[in-house]
Amino acid sequence: MKKAILLIALASAATAALAQSVALSGMLGGKALIIVDGGAPKSVAPGASYQGVKIVSTLGDQAVIEIGGRRHTMRVGDAPARVGDSSAAENAGGNKIVLTAGTGGHFLAQGQINGRAAQLLVDTGATLVSMSANDADRMGLAYKSGEPIRMSTANGVTPGWKMKLISVRVGDVTAHEVDAVVSMGAMPYILLGNSFLSRFQMTRTNDQMVLEKRY
Repeated sequence: MKKAILLIALASAATAALAQSVALSGMLGGKALIIVDGGAPKSVAPGASYQGVKIVSTLGDQAVIEIGGRRHTMRVGDAPARVGDSSAAENAGGNKIVLTAGTGGHFLAQGQINGRAAQLLVDTGATLVSMSANDADRMGLAYKSGEPIRMSTANGVTPGWKMKLISVRVGDVTAHEVDAVVSMGAMPYILLGNSFLSRFQMTRTNDQMVLEKRY
């Protein structure tokens, strides 16, 4: 009898370790409504877990989930994702970004912030990922719920907000929970500052820059 119970427990543990189908069906306040393996929607607050799926953070229509130590960004309405197995790990993203300098020696990259398209300019002099309120509005960022600050610019002091981005993606490399600042002043590009860059080992050779994830 004890042997049978042990076998059932081991089978349950093995099932939990297999890939899970996870969908984000909606948001309820700051909670995420998730569907695991086709079950009923479950409201889960950031920091809490349900059937092995932990909600790390939520923002707007997106949530960062964690399974087996790996994080994934999901958006309401996306097709269910299978996460938690080796194939998911392989598709979780790369660890190296290779950029080529453009006009003026600047490194520009097409990327995504919280799943929305963004044109990024590498700026090692910027402490945080920095953007204008116009860009933040276009990407649907709830920046005014962040920490209000005053920013000194070439045109004087302007209001701004500090916030945390769910994800910043360049190529197939994604960083989660990235500090950022939004300014009311105009900016031609979104600055990819050190809150993102410091997570990488940076190597530059002539007109090529390589960013490789630190572990």
